[in-house]
Amino acid sequence: MTTEVLHDLERSIPGVAFATDTAVLSQYSRDQGPVQELIEPLAVVWPESVADVQRVLRWASGSNTAVVPRGAGTGVSGGAHATRNCIILSLEKMNRILDIRPGDELAVVEPGVINADLNEAAKPFGLMYAPDPASYRVSTLGGNVATNAGGLRCAKYGVTRDSVLALDVVLSDGTLIHTGHQTFKGVAGYDLTGLFTGSEGTLGVVVGITVRLRYLPADVRTVAAFFPDFRTAAAGVLAVGAARVQPAIMELLDGATMEALDGAHGSDLRTRGGALLLIQTDGFGAEAEAAAVRAVLSELGGTVSSEGSAEAERLVELRRHSRGDDVEHQIRVGEDIAVPRSQLVHYVAELERMAADHDVRLKVVAHAGDGNLHPTFWIDAAEGAAGTARLNAALDESITVALRMGGTITGEHGVGQFKLRWLPQEQQSEVLELQRRIKAVFDPAGILNPGKAISES
Repeated sequence: MTTEVLHDLERSIPGVAFATDTAVLSQYSRDQGPVQELIEPLAVVWPESVADVQRVLRWASGSNTAVVPRGAGTGVSGGAHATRNCIILSLEKMNRILDIRPGDELAVVEPGVINADLNEAAKPFGLMYAPDPASYRVSTLGGNVATNAGGLRCAKYGVTRDSVLALDVVLSDGTLIHTGHQTFKGVAGYDLTGLFTGSEGTLGVVVGITVRLRYLPADVRTVAAFFPDFRTAAAGVLAVGAARVQPAIMELLDGATMEALDGAHGSDLRTRGGALLLIQTDGFGAEAEAAAVRAVLSELGGTVSSEGSAEAERLVELRRHSRGDDVEHQIRVGEDIAVPRSQLVHYVAELERMAADHDVRLKVVAHAGDGNLHPTFWIDAAEGAAGTARLNAALDESITVALRMGGTITGEHGVGQFKLRWLPQEQQSEVLELQRRIKAVFDPAGILNPGKAISES
């Protein structure tokens, strides 16, 4: 039956590249999220045009074959993991910047455009694309839209949804629709653009994206402040807010994260404190805001970088690498929790307590400007089932406590597969059912990225 399906696929999409060899299927079978069940797809398909995507989805709809859309595979929640009897629809070859309109401050791109490439193209016009996930040098705009990705500049410029004006989307039956507008304001009808942004490929396949561009800042100032402990550094976040300064970037790293960076990059961060708060201000008032930041952080006992420190800017780049690589003899799970900023210090204290109670290792980085934390819990693989049980208990409690504080199970990475088990804790049954009904409207056969983003029962 599989052979017949693949022959039918080949006949239905002449000229569209696809592969079925084991090495390719293995490479495209997962993203960077935890794998609960490794499944090999039937095939990987690389469309190069909107018409190609339409043909693939018409075939998939007619043959009742699941389709898992994929960008660069940098997601960390399992949103692009292969599911049973699926094809992977890789949009990486649809990578053209179609239009940049400086006067309108917008750009139109295909989903495979790399985030950093759009910024390079916009720079000569004095513009930038503001959302900048840590993976911005390799992640695609389509993937950013699918997960409503965040980034370091979220503190000032918001997440992906705040920069998406319009979308071209192919529905499960191959129908092409256009949502949104080319103006910064527009409220006609329901906000389908906002609905598709963050839907993780479960409602349609995004094939065109119109984004808002922002002005490149006239000036940028970066401040690095080392603190003796993580909780004091987290208190610095609230102190900056109380000073009524709006940084573009406000990032928080704990001692374990700094140790990991030292080992990977030869830096000496951990010798200088137990936590690091990185703040970047931008615009015409960048220096005045940075001066205010330096003053309040010094008052808290921070060791603050001098004016115009080149090292502080280098530390921002190190922050982008702070998630770290997998270590063979360890089992690691990185989280993506957001809490109200007023709860940041309390939640950090709770994370430290959880790690001690469950006897697991912990490191934490945070987009502190918007309360989005990325704690990573880990154990030695040699600890076996007992260690895994403690790790899972710590993860479960990290979710429970965050929700009790008014937080959410995911700030920017998406639900994917991995967080489905916690979704009912955050959303009431009526909301979950409404989401299932919405999916049924757009994807009645349930072939688009099944088992992701929303609870199916």
